[in-house]
Amino acid sequence: MTPREFLSVYEFDRRMVTGGHFSSEPLAVQDGDTVGVVLLNLGGPETQEDVKPFLYNLFMDPAIIDLPVGGLLRHWLAKGIAKVRSRSVREDYETIGGGSPINRLTREQSADLQALLNERYGRATGADFRTYIAMRYWHPFSEEAARQMQEDGVDKVVLLPLYPQYSKTTTGASLVYWKALEDEGEIPTWPTTVVQEYAANPKYIQALSERIDEGLQRFEKDVRPDVQLVFSAHGTPLKEMKERRDPYCCLIHSTVDQVMKHRGHDRPYHVAFQSKVGPAEWLTPSTLDKLDELAEQGRQALLVVPVAFVTDHIETSFELDIEAREEAEEAGVRHFEVTSGLNSHPLFIEALAEATVAQIERPQAPSAPLSVGDGAPAHMLQNGAAQNGSAQNGAVEDDTRGGYRLRPLDQMPRFSADQRQVRCHQCECIAEARCWTAEPAPASRRRTASEAPAS
Repeated sequence: MTPREFLSVYEFDRRMVTGGHFSSEPLAVQDGDTVGVVLLNLGGPETQEDVKPFLYNLFMDPAIIDLPVGGLLRHWLAKGIAKVRSRSVREDYETIGGGSPINRLTREQSADLQALLNERYGRATGADFRTYIAMRYWHPFSEEAARQMQEDGVDKVVLLPLYPQYSKTTTGASLVYWKALEDEGEIPTWPTTVVQEYAANPKYIQALSERIDEGLQRFEKDVRPDVQLVFSAHGTPLKEMKERRDPYCCLIHSTVDQVMKHRGHDRPYHVAFQSKVGPAEWLTPSTLDKLDELAEQGRQALLVVPVAFVTDHIETSFELDIEAREEAEEAGVRHFEVTSGLNSHPLFIEALAEATVAQIERPQAPSAPLSVGDGAPAHMLQNGAAQNGSAQNGAVEDDTRGGYRLRPLDQMPRFSADQRQVRCHQCECIAEARCWTAEPAPASRRRTASEAPAS
């Protein structure tokens, strides 16, 4: 489907911010089924020649960029913007090696996830798991993934975003495109479930924390105690939160909240947003403004943590590690580092596997739980005094590990809104992350996803 063809069938509706284009009910799997796990990601140009068409695809997508024009006019406007911006963007990519590393890194994630799913969960589910990559704005596109899935005889599908925090502009943009391809008959229709978010999965939280620990080691020993953390997430227009009730901002802060609880609030931290495009007001503070502000306060050591990005690409390798570094150093920051992306961190691959298997249901319940997650830090186990996830006296809590059963995401309770300590100054309390380690409420008291937008 060309960008112009998609534009002609696209229409915003509430499913864009709820993920409702596909069911989030567990997927019934029979012994011998081939389950296709589709990794949804942004994509990026691999060569200099790819930059302009990649930008054109991006600016043509109404799900991510609102423009007050449509049809042929938007086509020519997107072509013009892509032509102008490609000149400088090519230089940016040249600085980090000539092209985006996101495709290579996603292929590595895909291979590692497929191996782990079959090794750890194949026998328990009776399924043969195969992973596929569906990039939104460059190859391999969703159509290419679906074509390979059809050739491989896929029976059931799990749509798994490489965006831990749901947003209309990321996961939503990929889901609405996949749905349009189905509706227009361009790809087969399979029994499908979607993983909407895993913003507080314990393995994901621990992987982020380990990347922070690795980043701290880059500072000289005597500087390390003074390092402050700056969590940087891709921004979105403020309109998405205020008018459309996109849960993204709340979920970003939910992730940061859990990371810092996991770390026992071991050092000062901040949350900011990057990559603003166009004149519209976006989520604030911007990452560059926050760096300037901290420099003015005399903060000399900063570690930037790309919290919403799970693979290194232009926005981490260039925007943060080069542009933001220059900005910070000019402002007076003497020690500046950026953590590596999660990429194929083993704990992150485990988080992806847990998110997938949580959406799998066998026709007959096994004698034991389908899987037991391990490695949950004590603060994330919601029972008794641990329910609030708070650290005592600012110290990291006991490292005792506890198990948690994997179950469908819709059966997971959400963290309480009044317990989240990390908020933005514009917070509208739209959503809270799902808690993987707490037992669900009785069915009579359990809210549906549509009934519980804020807790």
